[in-house]
Amino acid sequence: MKEEKIYGELSSDNFQPGDIVEWRKWNTETALWMPRYGVIVGIQSRIMSNRLVSIATVMPVESGEGEMEFFSLSLKLISRAGEPHDISSGSHSNFS
Repeated sequence: MKEEKIYGELSSDNFQPGDIVEWRKWNTETALWMPRYGVIVGIQSRIMSNRLVSIATVMPVESGEGEMEFFSLSLKLISRAGEPHDISSGSHSNFS
């Protein structure tokens, strides 16, 4: 029997706890999709609508909200946990 893949597993394989991710939320006042950011605190597989799917638990960084759950495919990786980042280089730096 063929083993069924978890829906969203390919994208969730790119995430690990501590990664910074982005998602978009609709702002009804501006009629624009606004970026939101958070840190992955866990990834799990769950049965939803009779199918095994990958769900990421995220702690938002800019709001006082608690942990939120997202379908892994809806998240975009911004920064990998544990990777060094040179903040003095890049287009937004004013340091010499």
